[in-house]
Amino acid sequence: MPYQPRLSDFLPTTKKECELRGWEQLDVILFSGDAYVDHPSFGAAVIGRVLEAKGWKVAIVPQPDWHGDYRDFKKLGKPRLFFGIAPGCMDSMVNKYTANRRLRAEDAYSPNGRHDCRPEYPTIVYTRILKQLYPDVPVVLGGIEASMRRLTHYDYWQDKLMKCILCDSGADILVYGMGEKVTAEICKELDNGRHISQIHSIPQTVYLADKAHIEGGITADDIVLHSHEECLKNKKFQAENFRHIEEQSNSIHAQRIIQSVDGKFAVVNPPYPPLTTEELDASFDLPYTRLPHPKYKDKRIPAYEMIRHSVNIHRGCFGGCAFCTISAHQGKFISCRSKESILREVKKVIEMPNFKGYLSDLGGPSANMYGMSGNNPKACEKCKRPSCIHPKICPNLNTDHSRLLEIYRAVDSLPGIKKSFIGSGVRYDLLLHHSKDEKNNEAAREYTRELICKHVSGRLKVAPEHTSERVLELMRKPSFSLFNEFKRVFDRINREENLRQQLIPYFISSHPGCHEEDMAELAVITKRLDFHLEQVQDFTPTPMTVSTEMWYTGYNPYTLEPVFSAKNQKEKLAQRQFFFWYKPEERNGIERELRRIGRQDLISKLYDNRQNTNRQGKKKNRP
Repeated sequence: MPYQPRLSDFLPTTKKECELRGWEQLDVILFSGDAYVDHPSFGAAVIGRVLEAKGWKVAIVPQPDWHGDYRDFKKLGKPRLFFGIAPGCMDSMVNKYTANRRLRAEDAYSPNGRHDCRPEYPTIVYTRILKQLYPDVPVVLGGIEASMRRLTHYDYWQDKLMKCILCDSGADILVYGMGEKVTAEICKELDNGRHISQIHSIPQTVYLADKAHIEGGITADDIVLHSHEECLKNKKFQAENFRHIEEQSNSIHAQRIIQSVDGKFAVVNPPYPPLTTEELDASFDLPYTRLPHPKYKDKRIPAYEMIRHSVNIHRGCFGGCAFCTISAHQGKFISCRSKESILREVKKVIEMPNFKGYLSDLGGPSANMYGMSGNNPKACEKCKRPSCIHPKICPNLNTDHSRLLEIYRAVDSLPGIKKSFIGSGVRYDLLLHHSKDEKNNEAAREYTRELICKHVSGRLKVAPEHTSERVLELMRKPSFSLFNEFKRVFDRINREENLRQQLIPYFISSHPGCHEEDMAELAVITKRLDFHLEQVQDFTPTPMTVSTEMWYTGYNPYTLEPVFSAKNQKEKLAQRQFFFWYKPEERNGIERELRRIGRQDLISKLYDNRQNTNRQGKKKNRP
């Protein structure tokens, strides 16, 4: 029989649910910008379960009403230790708005996709309300919104440089990155009687202090950034700052970072080392129900629908893509779950209601980095590179896919599993890499064939992102020639196995360094490959990525050379239209733009006299 949880199997969300557990006062109350889904992919659930397992009494208040009398903020009273703010799995503004600052079709983390369940910048809104109601209770920030806003950052939606989010929120301390170990340590310190204003030495935290109260004082080992006020006056200072921030986010032995702001200092303590397999297993093995809270009965939570039958097998990503926030949040070093822990979770999925035998994803931030690390760990300890595979794959990186194959085969052999799909993006540059170890090359070939033959649901997602070598270099993505090589391999295996599967490439327009001519050439190249692109997006500047810093400052943080970016809507739409050369309604605008930029020669490569609406019926390779 499928598992049917009781109300008491979830972390409490109301006073009545606390009483079911016999709890009179809570130790920690978490306020979440997302609906409460008791699943290891949802941050508030993870932190709640970790603290619960260590003996603290924890409740979650999901999507509190921030209007009126603030009753949702009062209903559980004062916690003994602190309020925690978990604003959501996505930055609230990315979740709410498109690159054109238009409201998205739905909020994926709210019941029935509703838009009115969370405010903009919930970290700031929730904290200010709590500080108004309970000024003496510590507030701890966490989640992606706080993590990416831990120092001076550019905010695309307000179009200005913003301070460390501790300043605008009034919170006491900030946890960045994956926060299980950090949050538990804060609980321990407070439980031992320390005041929140004295907790300045925990790794992976950020606090505000005047100069006299910086732990140990400012030393020669610290990295002192340009102040917030200096960055407001000089964009190049902001670019220079970012290189230090990114390098320290991806260093095993990171330095402390300090930045002056508003007459105080934001102090960023170095991160904890990556979790060990045992530590990661302990987090994933907690008693999650894997279901939305019963309060959402008969309501659809879009993000949960996507991941409910999926399993995450590792953390971290060493790709270092310039537009991605993963390395700034999880770091580039891979933490892997054990095969036993993965299989335990898969067995829980098999027992879930409505599971039909198909795992939607067995992956991670990048699908095929499981088990990969440096052959020589001491070399990794000295490394500051934000990417292990750009501009070339590091010779110290072990690219062996055999451990991942072992996971796939163990999962697929379980009774109740008909097929496991790989829904996460695959790094084809790792598959095509020619290692000095021939066993690794053979494992990569074996993995590629097994991936295509057994783990693709008719469509394999990959992300070349662009065709221009210059733009790809700024994106920290491999040459487009590697995509061509992978497509040949994909097509060959499909022919040999009598399969009719599609390769679905993702592309970005308006990335820093990209001009209209680059997009026009992208259209010609993808037409030649017979792709009708639909999996595309306009670049959205998000806090704490190198692409955003280039977009805002106009400089490459690593070279300080100027970088062009399309910024206004007219420029961005002019680039985006080239994705859709095959649509009749776009043809006139594209031809007009090609003449304007002096590339009339490309018109005949995109269009001929016979090519009109007849082409639209062709389905081959259409995503």
